[in-house]
Amino acid sequence: MKILVLNCGSSSVKYQLIDMDKDLALAKGAVDRIGMSASVLTHKPYDRPQTMISGEILDHIQAIDFVISILLSPNHGVISDKSEINAVGHRVVHGGERFTESVLITPELKGEIRNLIALAPLHNPHNIRGINAATANLEGIPQVAVFDTAFHHRLPPFAYIYGLPFLLYKKYGIRRYGFHGPSHYFVSQTAAETMERPIEELKMITCHLGNGASMAAVDGGVSIDTSMGFTPLEGLLMGTRSGDIDPAIILHIMAREELTLHEANTLLNKHSGLSGISGISSDVREIIEAADEGHPNAKLALEIYCYRIKKYIGSYMAALGGLDALVFTGGVGENAAIIREMTLSNLGCFGINLDPVKNKAHKQGIDVVSTDDSPASVIIVPTNEELVIARETDNIVRQSK
Repeated sequence: MKILVLNCGSSSVKYQLIDMDKDLALAKGAVDRIGMSASVLTHKPYDRPQTMISGEILDHIQAIDFVISILLSPNHGVISDKSEINAVGHRVVHGGERFTESVLITPELKGEIRNLIALAPLHNPHNIRGINAATANLEGIPQVAVFDTAFHHRLPPFAYIYGLPFLLYKKYGIRRYGFHGPSHYFVSQTAAETMERPIEELKMITCHLGNGASMAAVDGGVSIDTSMGFTPLEGLLMGTRSGDIDPAIILHIMAREELTLHEANTLLNKHSGLSGISGISSDVREIIEAADEGHPNAKLALEIYCYRIKKYIGSYMAALGGLDALVFTGGVGENAAIIREMTLSNLGCFGINLDPVKNKAHKQGIDVVSTDDSPASVIIVPTNEELVIARETDNIVRQSK
């Protein structure tokens, strides 16, 4: 079975075509700047060089049409006919309390996903556009929604209820949902396999560190707490998101600066985090480089970033009642040795002992970078959310037949 995995944003479509029989991504790529001038499709077959094509791509329907066309291309394609695409798996950011597992998309279920837009106005509308675009381009092909929130649906009430009037939870669904579920699921499972131990007996903390960042406390394969909350804004300091702040701060700033709700939302999501503190960039690589050159705010941004992660490690160890493995993933978690070093300094008293030589020597792939005698293993695991989505899609389509 060949499954097209789609991750649709406001002006982008990321895709992979995965051959489930071989567990192989036949091709991957992205369409960027949808609806803007100079749209770009970047495409990489597994066995050939990457290619980039510029053009005018007005909407998601046209973007997915471009994706299908290049998958069929004599020069760059990996399939000979559209019928070889057996199913489409969609990343859908918010499933609310309604969707606690992946589902086959029907007209009725699509309406229910649309009803969740109020919980994720920055994400779910674009996910729905992707579903509609796939329907238009691949009529009759089964589609599956895989939700970012689903892995965290077993959080206990004391971990997901906020200190607000309980009526607001009942009325509007205001609670902690958590995100990056497919990533936290994949890396926790892979870490258990690496340790050659059943995941049911392991206590883990998974750290998905990229431009967006979140952590999860995983007990026996079950997420019992996670840093992102009602939205992906809560938790760690991120590339452009503030993470945890005193909620009165934004009320104060809105009053002093006379900000609208939209402007306040933009401030918290687009102009804060590493970018806002450093004044340089949201890219950790650029901030590390600036810090090495003596830029004081770049150094401060890195210290805050790592300190926040360290605090969550401590709180999650308390929630778990111990720790067997700490897992790093995502572009930053996998590639920034200095971030791992700064975050894990002085945690030997908690049984987390990073090996500095192994840490700096890491290049790619799965790697254990803790000392041989460390009570808790520190493991780097490249995430593969697309493979999780493809596997979920494969299972659901087979069950529906």
